[in-house]
Amino acid sequence: MKFAASVLLSASLLASAHAADSGIDAARQRGTLVAGMSYPLPVYVAGAKFRTPESPESILIEDLGKRLKLKLGTPKTDSGTAAQWIKSGRADVVLTLLDDNDALRRDAGVSTIPTGYSVGAMAIMRSDTDIKSWEQLKGRTVCLSEGGAYVGKLAAKYGAIEKVQRAPADSLLSLRIGACDAAVHDDTMLNDLLKLPEWKKFSARLPVQSRQTLVFAVRADDAKSISYLKQASADWAAGGFWAELRKKWVNNVAFEVYLDQNVPDCH
Repeated sequence: MKFAASVLLSASLLASAHAADSGIDAARQRGTLVAGMSYPLPVYVAGAKFRTPESPESILIEDLGKRLKLKLGTPKTDSGTAAQWIKSGRADVVLTLLDDNDALRRDAGVSTIPTGYSVGAMAIMRSDTDIKSWEQLKGRTVCLSEGGAYVGKLAAKYGAIEKVQRAPADSLLSLRIGACDAAVHDDTMLNDLLKLPEWKKFSARLPVQSRQTLVFAVRADDAKSISYLKQASADWAAGGFWAELRKKWVNNVAFEVYLDQNVPDCH
């Protein structure tokens, strides 16, 4: 009995010690940073068209990997599973979008660190559209991209017919050629895209809604990771990181649309 009790006590102490480890330290020990994200990028296949993803999450994770000089593991997670991944030690950090009322913000065992990036849903349409409100999307075809934060929500809330495309460029191209009535993406990126003269004819928009903040989530007792991620976010905010990221996203997506559009804009 004493031996069994001793084994149980030792296992409990080992588990407690493991739980107290910093995610950053654990990543360094294994040589890989395990960072959960909503849309791990598909493996690129030679000859395939390059596509810029909706969210900048992969860029942030890649930057962290470079800072730490570590390989990356990127399991698919979301705000609903983030706490489980973090607390179990299966992920060192999770990157996720949260609104103000998300349950993850109220989890005492999780700390969230804003990355400096926030988004809302923006619908854009031809300038002569008859769609003037979100409610008027009912029964209309709305293009979205894989990994976007709005997939499933427009059908559920407004009765829209969702057409999910591989990436923003595919969704926006479909809008231009008349294959969908509206395209919905992050306003942070679309606002800059619509400044380009070739998008003037597609600059009708609906009021931005469903604002969310992109955050890192780690264990609340992981002071080392919290400090490290706060510093990374501060570095991004202090320099031209975000402005350059938006500029690159807009230029890349606009170019991807341009390369693939082989029929005129819809009339």
